Amino acid sequence: MKYVLVTGGVVSGLGKGVTASSIGVLLKACGLRVTSIKIGCLQGRSCGSLVHMHHDPYLNTDAGTMSPFEHGEVFVLDDGGEVDLDLGNYERFLDIKLTRDNNITTGKIYQSVIDKERRGDYLGKTVQVVPHITDEIQEWIEHVAMNPVDGTEEPADVCVIELGGTIGDKIFSPHNNSSILDAGDIESTSFIEALGQFSYRVGPGNFCLVHVSLVPVLNVVGEQKTKPTQHSVRGLRGLGLLPDILACRSTQPLEEHVKVKLAQFCHVPIPNIINLHDVMNIWHIPLLLRDQKAHEAILKVLDLQCVGNVPREPKLAEWTDRASKCDKLKTPVRIAMVGKYTGLSDSYLSVLKALLHASVALNRKLVVDWVPSCDLEDSTAEESPDAYEKAWKSLKGADGVLVPGGFGDRGVQGKILAAKYARENNVPYLGICLGMQIAVIEFARSIMKLNGANSTEFDPTTKTPCVIFMPEGSKTHMGATMRLGSRRTYFQGNKCKSAKLYGNASYVDERHRHRYEVNPDMVPEFEKAGLSFVGRDESGKRMEIIELPTHRFFVGAQFHPEFKSRPGKPSPLFLGLIAAASGQLDHLLQRPCGVFSPTGRCSCFSNGTQNLKVYKNGHVIKPLKGLVNGHYPATGNGAIPI
Repeated sequence: MKYVLVTGGVVSGLGKGVTASSIGVLLKACGLRVTSIKIGCLQGRSCGSLVHMHHDPYLNTDAGTMSPFEHGEVFVLDDGGEVDLDLGNYERFLDIKLTRDNNITTGKIYQSVIDKERRGDYLGKTVQVVPHITDEIQEWIEHVAMNPVDGTEEPADVCVIELGGTIGDKIFSPHNNSSILDAGDIESTSFIEALGQFSYRVGPGNFCLVHVSLVPVLNVVGEQKTKPTQHSVRGLRGLGLLPDILACRSTQPLEEHVKVKLAQFCHVPIPNIINLHDVMNIWHIPLLLRDQKAHEAILKVLDLQCVGNVPREPKLAEWTDRASKCDKLKTPVRIAMVGKYTGLSDSYLSVLKALLHASVALNRKLVVDWVPSCDLEDSTAEESPDAYEKAWKSLKGADGVLVPGGFGDRGVQGKILAAKYARENNVPYLGICLGMQIAVIEFARSIMKLNGANSTEFDPTTKTPCVIFMPEGSKTHMGATMRLGSRRTYFQGNKCKSAKLYGNASYVDERHRHRYEVNPDMVPEFEKAGLSFVGRDESGKRMEIIELPTHRFFVGAQFHPEFKSRPGKPSPLFLGLIAAASGQLDHLLQRPCGVFSPTGRCSCFSNGTQNLKVYKNGHVIKPLKGLVNGHYPATGNGAIPI
C-alpha cells in the first residue's frame, strides 16, 4: 500500500478536500486503484485504487449531531455512517463507496482506546497519548486502507489521506510580541505525531506528503508573497513532516521566480511545486494537476512511475470534456432552493452538486435562487416586507422548486407554502426527506381539507398525524439513532415517472437519514384523494416516493438521492426535476433508460484475514481485530447491518 498525505497551512478553507480528491482522480486515471481517508476537523468545506481517508480531530465520534451552520452538511454513506462532507467529495470525484471508518475523528480513536483499556487489552499498562493513541491512529489507517471501495474485492494501490485543519501556522503571543510556530488545531497534535511516525514506518517510496498552502497577493504592491508558505513549511518540518510536493493556491498562475524562491526556501524541487490557481469550476483541478505533471512527481515519490517499462499517463478525456462543457453552457435553468440553512451553501452541498450534475447532462446552466423558508411566511410580511417580497419573487421566478431535508419546525410553514405554490401552478417540484413530508402535509390540508394535518415532529398532539415518529427510533439519544444508510425501495409498477427515470427498475437502493415517516394508516385516504405512493419499502408499509400523476413533475422522496449522484452519473430524480424545469421531461421519459451518460447516449443507472506485510523499514503491519464498525451503536433498525 502506498500513501499520499494532504495537509494544509496558512489558513483554512484552501480546498484541501478538492485537492485530495483531484489527486485521487489523477492517480485513478493512471490506472491505479485509489481509496481515501479523512482525518480532520469536522469542518469540511472543500472536498484508481486510491483510498481516501479523512481525519477529524474533534471529539465528536461522527458528524451526526453537528449543526450544518457550523460544519456544513452531514454526508451519509451506504453503511449508515454520518460523516464529514469531504467524504462526499471523495465519493463523487472517485466514484467509490466509502465506509464510516474512512472518516477518523478524535472521538472514535479515544473511544476505541478506552474500550480496549476497559477490556484489559493493554495488560495493566499506563495508557498514554504516545504510544497508545498514536498507535491506534496508525493501525486504523492501515486497516481501513485495505478495504475495497470500488465494487471489486481488490484492495487499493494508493490511499489518499487528508489531514483536516491547518499546521505550521505562525501565531503571535499578545503578551510579549514573540512569535511561535503553532502545530495548528490543538486537537490534531496526536494525529500529526502519529503521521510523523507512520511516514517513518512505511519508509521511502511508500509515503508522499502534499502540502497545500497559500501564496497571497498584497493589493498595495501587487506581488505574490511567499513568506506565509515558507513559515508554514518550516512549521511542518519542525513537526517531523517533510513535504515532497507543494500545492500553492493563488488567484493567478504563479510567476516563475516565485517558484524558484519557494524551491530555495522550502527545499522542494521546482517540478514538485504545483500551482492551483482559481478556475471556473472545480472539475478543472485534476486537469491543472495533469498539465503540471503532478502525477509524475507523485508517482516518482511512490516509486510507481511505470507499468513494466511503460510510463503511467492519466486518461482524462471524459473529465476534460465535462469540465469544458460546463464552462460553455449558456441556457439557464433556475431552481428555487427553499430551506432553513440558506445562509451557508455547504449545508446543502450534495444537493447543489446533484443539481449541477443533472444540469450539465441536460445542457443547461444551473442558477440557484436561495429562498429562506421563513421569509415566505405571513409573519415575515409584517416584520420584514422587503425580505418577504424578495422571497416570493424568487419562488415565482423559478423554473423548478426544491425543498431539501432538514429538522425542526423553524420555517416549516414557508416550505408548505412553497409546495402549495408548486402544486397549484404546475411548477416542477422535488421534495427530499422533509420536503416529501411537507408535500404530504400540504396535500392533506389543501386537497383533503384536513386543516389540522401535521407531523408529530412539529405538533405532538395533532389530531391528524400525517407524519409520525418511527417506532424503532429514539427520542432520548440523537446520534446514530435514525433510519440510516442504504435501504431498498420497490416501485409499485413501472408507469410512474420515478420508475421511468430509474430506467424502469423494479427497485432502487438509496441512502436514508430520518426519524419520521408518512403515517401508513392514512395512505388509503391519500390515494383516494389522488396522491400516489409509487415507492415503498419491502414491507409495503413505509412510503418512500410520492407523485401527483396529474402534475407536470411533483415528486417527493423519503431518501436522499443526492448522496449517490456523480458527475458522470447524475441522480435520476434530479434529472427529472431539471428536465421538467427545462421542458425536456417528455423526451427524457421516452428513452429506453431514463438517464444520460456523459457521452449523451442512453445508459443504465447504477445504484449501485490479511497477510502480514513488511515495509522497507522492517516494520510489520499487524491486522487489526474488530475495529471496523466494531464499537458503534446500532442505528435503531436491526434489519440492516451497518
